[in-house]
Amino acid sequence: MVMDARSGEVLHSRNADTRLHPASLTKMMTLYIAFEAVQRGEITMDTKVLISRKAAAEPPSKIGLKPGQRIELRYLVRAAAIKSANDAATAIGEAISGSEAAFARRMNRTAKALGMTRTTFKNAHGLTEAGHLSTARDMTNLGRRLFYDYPQYYNIFSRRSTDAGIRKVSNTNTRLLDAYEGADGIKTGYTRAAGFNLVASAEKGNERIIATVFGGNSTASRNKRVAELLDMGFNRAPTRVAVRKPTPPVYSDGRRQVATAVSRSLRPQSRPDVPRYDDAIELALQDGIQQAVEQAITANSFAATETVRPQPRPQQVAMAAVRPEATRAITSQIVTRVSTSGDRHWGINIGRYGSRHEAERVLLRTALAETNTLDGALRKVVKQRSGFDANFLGMTKGTASQACRRLEARSIDCKVVGPG
Repeated sequence: MVMDARSGEVLHSRNADTRLHPASLTKMMTLYIAFEAVQRGEITMDTKVLISRKAAAEPPSKIGLKPGQRIELRYLVRAAAIKSANDAATAIGEAISGSEAAFARRMNRTAKALGMTRTTFKNAHGLTEAGHLSTARDMTNLGRRLFYDYPQYYNIFSRRSTDAGIRKVSNTNTRLLDAYEGADGIKTGYTRAAGFNLVASAEKGNERIIATVFGGNSTASRNKRVAELLDMGFNRAPTRVAVRKPTPPVYSDGRRQVATAVSRSLRPQSRPDVPRYDDAIELALQDGIQQAVEQAITANSFAATETVRPQPRPQQVAMAAVRPEATRAITSQIVTRVSTSGDRHWGINIGRYGSRHEAERVLLRTALAETNTLDGALRKVVKQRSGFDANFLGMTKGTASQACRRLEARSIDCKVVGPG
């Protein structure tokens, strides 16, 4: 397929709607959602992503991530875009949605919102999987979306090499970038089932053309065909044409995807369909809460003792008289800050539930799903008249706000809880 990127007009197509294996062209959607998540405040490019065993175990192409390693999202984005690293793509999906399966569901929702009607994603990287299919038309439109929806990141695709955090990586599309004047992206893809795929974009003067090829026999023959298609596009495209940028995607709830700050979040009702955990996990949860309580009691007792009974001081030091009520105030202040040092006086509420047991299960499930922002937060269940509140405490205001945005992106209601 050949498209005039300025207007979206199709200049040439052949078998453009045939569903085929997209291979690593898939990563264009992975990156599109990563840019979207950053824009919405769900995650930042500086967020250190925890690498899972699944991500680290993905087959090549990869950059060699290790389980338990933490690496900034920006390096994963570079590795996925430039090196086409499968481990980086999976890590991006898990960081944004909690699991690759959940991320694939978001990919499909996004594809539908973008009008990619004949595309189905099963994973974040594009390795061959039953039902993981797309078309030249859908991928061409996705390439156009990357250029217009997130122009601030588009330059990544033209880099010949880049720092991916743990090592420097080279662009898989270097041959075309070097050989074709004006070429500046976008993405290559290869698997045995797919053949050699490429979505390429080039600019000459005020004209921009996108060309897509599926199923090439080799890198050289694919690049040659893409160059011919780009030439065809520049020959057929009018010199002057009104630029018609794509409209923002509309998701299934009818809302447009824009960057917004959370202003209000209603507290959810009890969830009767929360999945049950086995006894071992429940016992571990209870033990963890009990241990946290015991540690807090010990720390509070120590803080109070140290405040009320200071060590004797040299007699030459002049001491002001301390009123008992002042001592109590100081003691209360110190005890309050034992578990919330610095500015970690904030937290989040993720609902009110019918029993303590249910609230604890939801806290555990959420903590396991959202380790990037909830790591180190204290899980706490607070009994109220109408149920049990599930809270994460001991967070900074920024971390609490970011955690809520990420949870709401997964359709989990969340409310930031301030000090006091």
